[in-house]
Amino acid sequence: MTAAAETTIDIDIGGTFTDCFVRTGDGRTAAVKTPTTGYRLAVAFMRGLEAAAVELGTDVRSLLADTETIRYSTTVAMNTLLQRLGPRLGLLVTEGYEDLLRVAKGAAWMDAATLREVRDLSTVTKPQPLVAPEMTLGVQERVDSFGVVMRPLDEDHLLEGLRGLVDQGARGFVVSLLFSYLNPIHERRIRELIEAEYPECYLGSMPIMLSSEVLPKRWEYTRTNTVVLNAYLHQSMWEELSGMNDDLRDLGYRRGIMMVHNTGGMAEIYGTSAVHTYNGGPVAGLIGGSAVGAELGYDNVVVTDMGGTSFDIGLVVAGSTRFYQFRPIIDRYWVDMSILETRSIGAGGGSIAWLNDAYGNRLEVGPRGAGSMPGPACYGYGNTEPTVTDADVVLGYINPDHYFGGQMKLQHELAEEAIREKIAGPLGISVEEAAARIKRTVDSNMADVIARETYLRGYDPKQFILFAYGGAGPTHCVGYGSVLGIERMVVFPFSPVFCAWGSSTMPVTHIYEASRRIELLSPMAMIPITDYDAFNGVVAELERQARKDFENEGYDPDQVSFGLELDMKYGGQIHIHRANAARTRLTGEEDVRAVCEAFRKEYAEVFSPVNVYPEGGVEIHNFVLRASLPAARWALVPQDDAGRDPAAARTGTRPVYWETAGGRVDTPIYDENALRPGNAVEGPAVIEGEYTTVVVDPGWSADVDRYLNLVITKKGLAITKKGQP
Repeated sequence: MTAAAETTIDIDIGGTFTDCFVRTGDGRTAAVKTPTTGYRLAVAFMRGLEAAAVELGTDVRSLLADTETIRYSTTVAMNTLLQRLGPRLGLLVTEGYEDLLRVAKGAAWMDAATLREVRDLSTVTKPQPLVAPEMTLGVQERVDSFGVVMRPLDEDHLLEGLRGLVDQGARGFVVSLLFSYLNPIHERRIRELIEAEYPECYLGSMPIMLSSEVLPKRWEYTRTNTVVLNAYLHQSMWEELSGMNDDLRDLGYRRGIMMVHNTGGMAEIYGTSAVHTYNGGPVAGLIGGSAVGAELGYDNVVVTDMGGTSFDIGLVVAGSTRFYQFRPIIDRYWVDMSILETRSIGAGGGSIAWLNDAYGNRLEVGPRGAGSMPGPACYGYGNTEPTVTDADVVLGYINPDHYFGGQMKLQHELAEEAIREKIAGPLGISVEEAAARIKRTVDSNMADVIARETYLRGYDPKQFILFAYGGAGPTHCVGYGSVLGIERMVVFPFSPVFCAWGSSTMPVTHIYEASRRIELLSPMAMIPITDYDAFNGVVAELERQARKDFENEGYDPDQVSFGLELDMKYGGQIHIHRANAARTRLTGEEDVRAVCEAFRKEYAEVFSPVNVYPEGGVEIHNFVLRASLPAARWALVPQDDAGRDPAAARTGTRPVYWETAGGRVDTPIYDENALRPGNAVEGPAVIEGEYTTVVVDPGWSADVDRYLNLVITKKGLAITKKGQP
């Protein structure tokens, strides 16, 4: 794909706000937020484009005419799943495995359960399958573990069962047969029969998804879960995106829309599975954090995104984001996908504070949220339950007249009323103290999830720098970061739209996976294999698929670079570990030993050298190929130092509540857009941006670096590395 224009548009639709980041061919940028329109996400999408066009001094049609790529991440899949709005599906499995989803795994009741739920065994349940038991058909066929057909497909029995499923309301089919990842012949024949029975030209045409195409990997339960989820989410995703595509076409846009994937890759809409879009926004933020961290010289970073609905975190360790979820869970369903590791809890500006009478009126914040409509009580749209944003207004952190760049006027009295009625009154405390407790509780919740993600991986959070983004992240970062002893935090000029900005740094990347068991090193004797065709054949087939897909999307396949990862384990051990492959082809014993050595090093780092066990042999179980085009072009633009005095940006003072000061203090207020490189803001202070508010607690300071980033540090901490801490 070649184009003279280089303008790119990145959109991230969240539960409360829709973020838009535009980078033009001449280096100008626009970052805007608009409220998410849950009734039709395309409306928020187009409003974001309109606002960005105005900021750039043009109109949407002209902006789109100069645009090379639109990258898009969305919560459509998440919302559809949470609300259980997907279609009624029919599931076709090998006869004898009809209860596959209900049996699940022995500990499926623990999937995505909180610690409190796990402890309460009397109420915990397994996840309810998305396909009802009566909508499952056992297909008379059998392929063995070597891909050999042991029992031919009974087509008459299949057609009779299909009609029964349709009579019961099936509006789509999922086909997931035993060992179809090795030999998909029966799955493909079933699709032919369904298409012949319900052809596309009829209103009764049935969408069909085959596990051998969506996820050609072993483990029947997780493979079937993944394909069922994909089918369940597909229709709502397609309806939303096709409507958005139509709006863009009407405005003259003729190029593609790239969807951000939770694998860290992206692809055009027509080459994207719905299940890959789940959690795409946080992954874009994680990759963006890695990119800007490398630019600024930070190797170990905790990226934190506090928006209106959720709080998401991810880790960058030694410059790498290559942490995959050990048991990837979507909602409550264990899937078999290479999802980059991020964690999310219900802790955002719209998270509702409530009293848990089961624990003696204990104050809780989240996970339930007010969303964008009606939103926090201070929005004035009818919500009467207090939220984190209401607490921030009462404490004086957020200026009701400056919220959302002054576009939304908040009502202080409604925030006070909600906190007084629901929290302060029942607890017998002042509204101010109740608001402070809300802030302290949500900050502690966010610190807890950071602690779990770092300590459980063997890292000390104090050795990390913290990136704070999202609309509420800069407001609370000192609160949740200082609990963990983190002493450096960075807030970027584009922090309010960081996930959209992050996707702008991502190269076009596709991920391909295949399950094959190959014994690289024999047990006991530890003799390397000499037959390399099995290994090389799998990689060659994945590369062929990649080249074909890139060519179909209009890219030059010769520009694609490949990286290979392998799911491996030592013989006799249960769990596999993913490691970077030292080779993409095996041509001799040296290559085999190089792959084994690369695995040994990564395995030892994670599980300690004591657990390395080459005597058991070394096995490959899955291949993961990453195919990428050259990275997107971007750069932070340095500016001249203007000295330490921030007086020119000071707009006044207001009384702000500081817990460490024991009450309200007349606090300096600064305009973020007026701060210049070199300026140093001493806490306590509040820095107001267009879409966020940066809170600098007593004992902290915020230094403006040469890229206009705010580097928040504990007072007395040395500043190094080209003006960076």
